[in-house]
Amino acid sequence: MPFPSHYHLILDRIKSVDPVRYGKTRNYHDGAISKLSPYISRGVISTQQVFLHILSLQLPWYKIEKFVQELAWRDYWQQVWIVKGHEINQDLKRPQEKMSNHSIPQGIIRAQTGIHAIDKGIRDLYETGYMHNHMRMYVASLTCNIGASHWRKPAQWMYSHLLDGDWASNALSWQWVAGANANKKYYANQENINKYFNSDQRHTFMDVPYGSFEEIDIPASLKETTEVTYNYVLPATQGDIHPNKKSLIYNYYNLDPKWRAEEDAQRILLIEPSFFEEYPVQQKCIDFMLSLSANIEDLKIFVAEFDELEKILDHQNIIFKEHPTNEHYRGLEDSRDWMFNVKGYFPSFFGFWKKCKKEIKRG
Repeated sequence: MPFPSHYHLILDRIKSVDPVRYGKTRNYHDGAISKLSPYISRGVISTQQVFLHILSLQLPWYKIEKFVQELAWRDYWQQVWIVKGHEINQDLKRPQEKMSNHSIPQGIIRAQTGIHAIDKGIRDLYETGYMHNHMRMYVASLTCNIGASHWRKPAQWMYSHLLDGDWASNALSWQWVAGANANKKYYANQENINKYFNSDQRHTFMDVPYGSFEEIDIPASLKETTEVTYNYVLPATQGDIHPNKKSLIYNYYNLDPKWRAEEDAQRILLIEPSFFEEYPVQQKCIDFMLSLSANIEDLKIFVAEFDELEKILDHQNIIFKEHPTNEHYRGLEDSRDWMFNVKGYFPSFFGFWKKCKKEIKRG
């Protein structure tokens, strides 16, 4: 399996990261990427944990900066989500231009776009639950900027298949590509795809100079659109809840087995049906969540809304980690393990990163 779930294997993966090679090869499909994102997104490990490991290697800053910067993007997207809330579900900065539909091309869903590397990337996503970040940009650009679909439903489709699905990172990246969260749209032509994904395809509708993209008609493979279905089954409630015991609440975004690990508390994985209705996923993602949750000792599973849990537990006994999707929780909120103390909304990542670098220099 590309993404093992045992905690010691996840820690081994952190140790195996090569930040120097990552900086040089990350855009290539066979580059030295870390494949830590599913564990960060599910809250098994934190960006801070990975960052501290990278610093412990005592490598020159210029050799690790690109890796650290890419890691910081995750915290940046989360900060945008915290401040903007549900606004990230809409065009954040400006309306998406030259948009003709609010669905998704069938050629994308069926992996039949005619661009061989992209079709393989989509098939791999279905099989493994993972897609290279560079390929995600290609798919989004093809869908929104050539296929003229609004970004929202295609972004939901991709999120639903990603084991590392993080709605902020996913939605805001799709908006960035589509020009709704950036000053311009992102395009990649066939030459770019061939370079980074070992392809030699020619004479496609993407085999054009960059200046020609704005004039391209929607190709036949992207004209027919469809709606997406989400097929998943939530598990049953497991284990008895003790009403008067301190209770640590885990969820889809917090599966950290080391969180308050030494404390005497009952540990409850809260699976809210309303959460998965708002952010639907495919069964592979549910199964991955449950396999990761096995790292948490004596974990109980409670499948219902938080209000139902609160009828059993006094909220004074409830402890949870902060996240934009659990703002309705009541109890004691623990802070997440951020890389930096930089908080708030920055219109661009590089404004955020500038503040982070100042903190690094002070440290």
